[in-house]
Amino acid sequence: MDFLSGWIVSPSALPFLCLVWGTLAQQAFRIEPSNLTVRMGGTAVLRCEVLRASGTVQWVKDGLLLGLQRSLPGFPRYSMIGNPKRGQYHLQIEKAQLEDDTPYECQAGQSESSRAIVSGTAWVNVIIPPSSPYFEVDMATPWVAGEKYTVTCVAPDAKPMAEIALYKDGVELTGAESFNMDGSKDKLLNTHAKVTVTALGSDNGRQLACRAKNSPLFRPVETTLTMSVFFPPQPPVIVGLESDVVKTGRKLTLECVSHGGNPLATLHWTKNGKVLSETWEENIVAQKSRSVLYLTITPADNQAELCCESVNLVSLLPSSVIRKITVLFEPAEVILLGSFTAVEGQELNVGCFASSSNPLVQIRWWLGYKELNNTAVTTEEGDNGGMTTMSNMTHRVSREEDGLKLTCEAFNKGTYFSKTQMTKLTVYYPPQKVWLEAPPQDVPLHAGNKTRLTCFSTGGNPTGALTWFKNAKPLTYATKQTSFDRGVARDLVLLLTASDNMAAFRCDATNEAKKTISAHTKLLVQFTAISMTITTSQEELRRGQTVTLECQAGSSNPKASISWILGPQRFQGLEQPPRAAQYGGVSVLSSLSLNLSSQHHNQKVICQAYSPVLIEGTNTFFKLNVLYPPEFSPHQPTHVQVVEDETAAIPLLVSANPEEVSCVWLHRKEVLVKGWNLRYHWSDEYSLEIKNVTRTDAGVYTVMCENEEGINQTSIMLDVQYAPGVKAEKEPVFVNMGETADLICVADANPIIPDMFSWKWLGEGEVEMGEETQEDESGLLTIHDVTRAHAGIYQCTANNGIAPPASVDVQLVVQFKPELQKGAQWRKVASRGDGTTTAEIVCQADGIPRVDFSWEKNGLHMDFTNPRYEERTVRGGSFHTSTVRVVNVTAAHDYAVFSCTALNALGEDKLDILLVSTSHPDPPSSFRQVSVTHNSVTVEWIPGFNGGLRQRFRVRYHWDQSVSFLYVDVFPPRATTFTVTDLQPATTYNFSVNALNAMGESGYADNNAVLTITTKERPEVEEIPADDDSVSRSAGELPVYLTVVFTVVSGVLLVLNSLGCFFGHRWKKRRGQTGGGGGSVSDGKRNEEEGSSRSTINNSNKYESREKINAAAQHTLLIESGSETDSNVYESYAAESSQYYYYPTVDYMPALSPHPEETHRRDVTHQPVDSHSHVYEDVRDGGLHQGITASSPPSSFNHRLPHQWNNWTSSTDHQQSAERARDSADVRQPQRVPDLPFELRGELV
Repeated sequence: MDFLSGWIVSPSALPFLCLVWGTLAQQAFRIEPSNLTVRMGGTAVLRCEVLRASGTVQWVKDGLLLGLQRSLPGFPRYSMIGNPKRGQYHLQIEKAQLEDDTPYECQAGQSESSRAIVSGTAWVNVIIPPSSPYFEVDMATPWVAGEKYTVTCVAPDAKPMAEIALYKDGVELTGAESFNMDGSKDKLLNTHAKVTVTALGSDNGRQLACRAKNSPLFRPVETTLTMSVFFPPQPPVIVGLESDVVKTGRKLTLECVSHGGNPLATLHWTKNGKVLSETWEENIVAQKSRSVLYLTITPADNQAELCCESVNLVSLLPSSVIRKITVLFEPAEVILLGSFTAVEGQELNVGCFASSSNPLVQIRWWLGYKELNNTAVTTEEGDNGGMTTMSNMTHRVSREEDGLKLTCEAFNKGTYFSKTQMTKLTVYYPPQKVWLEAPPQDVPLHAGNKTRLTCFSTGGNPTGALTWFKNAKPLTYATKQTSFDRGVARDLVLLLTASDNMAAFRCDATNEAKKTISAHTKLLVQFTAISMTITTSQEELRRGQTVTLECQAGSSNPKASISWILGPQRFQGLEQPPRAAQYGGVSVLSSLSLNLSSQHHNQKVICQAYSPVLIEGTNTFFKLNVLYPPEFSPHQPTHVQVVEDETAAIPLLVSANPEEVSCVWLHRKEVLVKGWNLRYHWSDEYSLEIKNVTRTDAGVYTVMCENEEGINQTSIMLDVQYAPGVKAEKEPVFVNMGETADLICVADANPIIPDMFSWKWLGEGEVEMGEETQEDESGLLTIHDVTRAHAGIYQCTANNGIAPPASVDVQLVVQFKPELQKGAQWRKVASRGDGTTTAEIVCQADGIPRVDFSWEKNGLHMDFTNPRYEERTVRGGSFHTSTVRVVNVTAAHDYAVFSCTALNALGEDKLDILLVSTSHPDPPSSFRQVSVTHNSVTVEWIPGFNGGLRQRFRVRYHWDQSVSFLYVDVFPPRATTFTVTDLQPATTYNFSVNALNAMGESGYADNNAVLTITTKERPEVEEIPADDDSVSRSAGELPVYLTVVFTVVSGVLLVLNSLGCFFGHRWKKRRGQTGGGGGSVSDGKRNEEEGSSRSTINNSNKYESREKINAAAQHTLLIESGSETDSNVYESYAAESSQYYYYPTVDYMPALSPHPEETHRRDVTHQPVDSHSHVYEDVRDGGLHQGITASSPPSSFNHRLPHQWNNWTSSTDHQQSAERARDSADVRQPQRVPDLPFELRGELV
């Protein structure tokens, strides 16, 4: 009315007021409901949004009004959702049923300023899957293979009608006919599908399947039917008879097997038409029939027929398999025929007969170990289908065959049987062998010496007679002939003369057969060459020409050995055929051809004729004078190495004939002139030195030298080596987690050596470095199965042995899908729901590349155009934090489930966060022992939800002899690891831990579980006896001036201490007089004014602190949060006031004295030890106190299992440092006791 009165006093504004009033009265649909389809059991939402709604909005279902309330009483599955302030009256239907398949309308009723409006009709189409299908077919009687059968499948009660597909053994059957009939309810249909199936033998035991489906929203439903089909068995097979050919005497075990058939086949055996066996057995599992026949083979079974037959109920004709047997057998006897004695050169005719066998035998003849092939073979039919064999052999005998065995072998190729008959052969022959025992013909004999020649003869029948001859003339002075075993011998003794040189001596052996054999030898008398000469036809010798030298050696016996010697080398030369010379000796001419080179200059060529027997030789020489142009020594370096900034020495080794030579140096086609560059210096007439060499001096240096015979040049490579420089081929390197990362650095260095690259991890801790390889000038670090621990800086160092090594840093960035923080402290946010507070909901993800966030509230995407919602994203490294700020939180609208989804190119992660009322904390979890000593126990736990307020922890413990529990506050308050000290050795204690905040305390951890721990035995301490003499001696030796200094310092300290106590007492009195009540009142007012704006951050989610809670809000908080109604948190302590206020207090933390040193490590952070911890006990047991020392929790390292990490603490360094900063701030600025509510004071006993 104040608003209207303002317009009444201003008549000029009446037209505008009418326009505004008319606009407010008009209502219309912004969004009308539309048709939708939902599957049975799903949730359907019909959208209806009314602009400027002034009348009552409700829904009509098939003409029935559903009601005005948004919860729609009487329709438990129906409700209206959306923001009514925005005119949203969406109809939500949960667990959709067939009855929901009707038309719907959204209506806005008539009001004082607007007429009623009705939306268009929207239909909800509910899709219902078919029930389990079933077959209509008679399978009581098995089918017969080849027959046709009709199969019908029915899919009942579907909406819309179902589509049916029939399958046989997984293959869809075509040609099915379908029709529909009414189902069990209205709007439901039964679908029938009929198909004709031709039964096959392979269908037996296989399945017919019927699948029905009426919407892609549902999975197909299926039923199956197993087919039973009669069909004939497969033809039988015989197992165990690998071949139709068998040996006589073999015992056969034959199996007749027939596979398949329904029912299984019956089997029987026959031989030549006679039944042998009619027994068989059936194997149902293997689906086969089997009959076994035992048969011993005899020669009479040759060409017999074995048959196995199989048949069953549906066989038109029996199936059979026939095997014809061929039996192999050996001859019964082998006989030799004919005479076996002969004279050398005569023909031997004998025969060999073998009786009947199958197959026929092959007859072979052997004389000793030699096979005789001059045979004629005849064969005839024998018994049992076999053949007989007769072999006639003709052979001309020799003396070597005397006494040998003559063998007839009959071999059967089928049975590999061999049968033999043997006899001895006798042969007569002349003397067999004659030989001489005399000096070898190539061994020289000196005249005047005696020598003995002996002739031997063996063999012959009878033995032979021996005769000596010289130059074909018989000798009468030989000794008499003597006999020995199977031979004779005769000696000839000679006194050598010149006529014996090269004389022919012969010995003949004869017998009664008038056949003579002989042996002969010659004798040699030796002497050396009588002359040596070397000649050549060329006057001047030049390099590249060929010179021929000839050496003539005079008569010698034996022939002289001619050799050529040139320096260390020896040559044989080319010898002409020796020519006869006087005294029976020979003359030798040898020539040597040389391809002249510069190395031959001034060398001597020696020709030598040498007799090894006489140990004498004759030689002569020829000196060479070879002309040649400049040449470079074989030792001339072609590759010179030098380190940069040093002096390079390039030597030049050249020779020539004539020796007058001039040389020129070139580098990169430029002539190096003496004096042109001060760094160039010629150490001698030809060699080059380069001072302070640089890498630009590297390359090929060419030297050209010239004399009268020509010009020559050579090239020398100067290799300047220098220390490496290195760079990264790619930096940074991006890789997805789990893939392979290749870090490459490229070096500019000379030389490039193997293993010149090394890699180093520059991060903290240790990681698996991976595989280091090198490809030419590139160093590779390959890391397989990359994890997040591999991310960081790697240093590549190149060292080729030349200082200094070079290094480059390469950053490896590991990309991975987002991982949200999901501990208990991240899943809840608490705030007072009276519409005056602000809540911040924090979602933090760790991921690379960039992570984006999307938010939902109760499953619906949040509209951040709404001024009550604000979203802010902060990014730091791989961490991304999205904070949704909710202004004016109300229990009705904002206590909900906020879903945060973090996503990037590699995946996504989701977390549901519950916004609730502030309450007492949740109990801790995973309470466990960390370590134990003889007088202390260290325990740790995982904190639970803090109830929206700052929480602290309390440890309770007792032992058997204690009369009550002892309690100790954990310090720092947010620590999750604590050490209880001053315990008794070898004592069993029971420990528990719970959490407290300003609104109350939680239950004890792990459902009030008790952790039982026994301390260790007290360790024995060895007493070390003191050296009294040394102590007294040290005390006695203290200088006098030090004693005086210590005395003065002690006196000054005592005076300062007294003054400090005096002034401290006066300050306390003054403070008690002036600061008692006034300070707390002013502080209270200031805190009351700032109460709605201050907030604290606990476990990364933000909650309002120092909130005003009135009586109305108190009741709402108790109901919404489920807190206990009898909690003393809401007790009033200002009875006179009609409006109550409560200020949740922060943790009380006493001020700590500074510590001189605090060590920080990445894995463990050592916090200062609290010297002000408090011990609690039950009130009824006063007077019992013990000192308890708290140990701070590790900030990064923890002892949890891997699956507990997300529920423990933040895993990032910047979060840890933020937490430590907040803790230290709390310690530095403790809340004074008078600031606390009265009922929270005096809590410490």
